[in-house]
Amino acid sequence: MPERLQKIIAAAGIASRRKAELLIQAGRVTVNGRVINTLGAKADVEADHIKVDGKLIQTRARKLYVLLNKPKGVISTVSDQAGRAKVTDIVRVKEKLYPVGRLDFNTEGLILLSNDGEFAKIVMDAGDAMPKVYQVKVRGIPDETVLERLRSGGRLPDGTRLTPCNIRQLKEDKHAWLEVTLTQGKNREIRKMFDAVHHPVVKLRRTRIGFLTAAGLPVGHFRFLTPREIARVLKLGRNTKTAIEAVSQNDTI
Repeated sequence: MPERLQKIIAAAGIASRRKAELLIQAGRVTVNGRVINTLGAKADVEADHIKVDGKLIQTRARKLYVLLNKPKGVISTVSDQAGRAKVTDIVRVKEKLYPVGRLDFNTEGLILLSNDGEFAKIVMDAGDAMPKVYQVKVRGIPDETVLERLRSGGRLPDGTRLTPCNIRQLKEDKHAWLEVTLTQGKNREIRKMFDAVHHPVVKLRRTRIGFLTAAGLPVGHFRFLTPREIARVLKLGRNTKTAIEAVSQNDTI
């Protein structure tokens, strides 16, 4: 059955759907030897020879969904010019996996990897449906006024717009341990927000992605998601699509 090329490329785990669109527009995709650069173009994975940068798409590769408890000092990319340890060095499978989102080099905790582009998009776009929860140790003890400023969002000195978040205190001694829940994460956002209020992060770990937790998964270990967990994530995508279609129909009316 013919499908849009960007969907086929994403399903094959080559790139996200958005990046697949850029590949098509750049003329890097061919169907049966003919360059295709139209985003609406369709192909049949069973009948057509679809290539990206001259490499035939292997449509029958098994889809994998991995939850990794990333150690500190490991980078969450598939390649690194500096030769640092990568998440894919820990999760050794024959299929090529891609991190779903990122954790910075000095942060430990949960990160998903998959070769299913549609799954990755759902997780990245899930927002409130799959919040990311972090345990944060900061230098000193921020008072409630400072925490309320961070909870309400706002803009950092570097121009980064913060999304409102939940923050609760876990424990405090000389320094405070806090739990921070984000629904939209930007690069190094937690570190930046606490730097801005003069309570820099000492330790940072992600303990939950939506309903997925680190329970029973030591740092440096990974596991495959269960069929039930995969179905639960994919259902979020179907629910979001239905909600968008309902809004669209109401607007038309």
